[in-house]
Amino acid sequence: MQIWRSLIYVVSCAALTSAYGCGQSMPPGIAAFSAGPAMQSVKPGQSWIAPDARHSALLYVSDLRNERIDVFSYPLGVPKGKLTGFSAPHGLCSDAAGHVYIVNEGASQILEYAHGGTIPIKTLSDPGYFPSGCSIDPTTGNLAVTNITSMTSAPGSLAIYTHASGTPKLYSGNSTLFFLYYCGYDSSGNLLIDGMNQGAHIVTVAELPAHGTALQPIALNARIAYPGGVQWHINSFAIGDQVSLSGPSKIDEFTISGSRGTEVGTTPLNNSCNVLQFWIQGKRVVVPNTCKHDVLYFNFPAGGSSTKAIAGPSESVGTTVSLR
Repeated sequence: MQIWRSLIYVVSCAALTSAYGCGQSMPPGIAAFSAGPAMQSVKPGQSWIAPDARHSALLYVSDLRNERIDVFSYPLGVPKGKLTGFSAPHGLCSDAAGHVYIVNEGASQILEYAHGGTIPIKTLSDPGYFPSGCSIDPTTGNLAVTNITSMTSAPGSLAIYTHASGTPKLYSGNSTLFFLYYCGYDSSGNLLIDGMNQGAHIVTVAELPAHGTALQPIALNARIAYPGGVQWHINSFAIGDQVSLSGPSKIDEFTISGSRGTEVGTTPLNNSCNVLQFWIQGKRVVVPNTCKHDVLYFNFPAGGSSTKAIAGPSESVGTTVSLR
């Protein structure tokens, strides 16, 4: 099995055979290697959270290699707990109540945890897909999940769970948006998705407008090398760019008008490496520094050199902050 060190997701060779065949090249920004039995569900009772953690803001970080979620105080970054028993945990998102949603890719699940909780309060099924990222609609409470690919040769999809519950409505990708990486809602309920085409040579972006019924392609006026996280920030969408598998990443901001996206700013992440799903909180962006086994803080949108590093995660992929 070929290993892509950029590490977006981990699945067994057997799970990938129908889609790609073992040993075939994966899309840029994807890792494929055996990590034990696939389709493993979360095991309750093996996690812990410090008692005082429930009363303050918390930073959640998905650790792909150790298949766990590391929990830190925010913004200090003091270790406060771990959530365990996952199968390839990836993207994270949180809602206004402080609930945290964890994309458990290897089990095709999305798990909801209360702020500071150690046992899932809800498990959503996403059968037939490998989910990657998530976002909560601030206007409706709907949960959007990007399925990077299917378990067959079909393209990935966007799954919308009404009020973060039940069976999702699926919006299938196509040859242009074949691999769906991450997504983010703006303050009006419009959803932006980034991904790659079927040949995995071109980054593509689409929007599901609020109350829309289909994905609409968006043409950006600036190039993104490899897709990263997506998050709304004040008046624009921040879209991550892994740039390369070993060098510094960046975050570009775009305003969307109709079918076009216009770049309005860039945040360089000078000492980062292969940044995937970041989290912007106020004037700070929290970055999973995938290649270097830590989590970095940068000023946002200025960027430059990091202002803080948190050690702990072996392969950090996703981040979110849960406020109290």
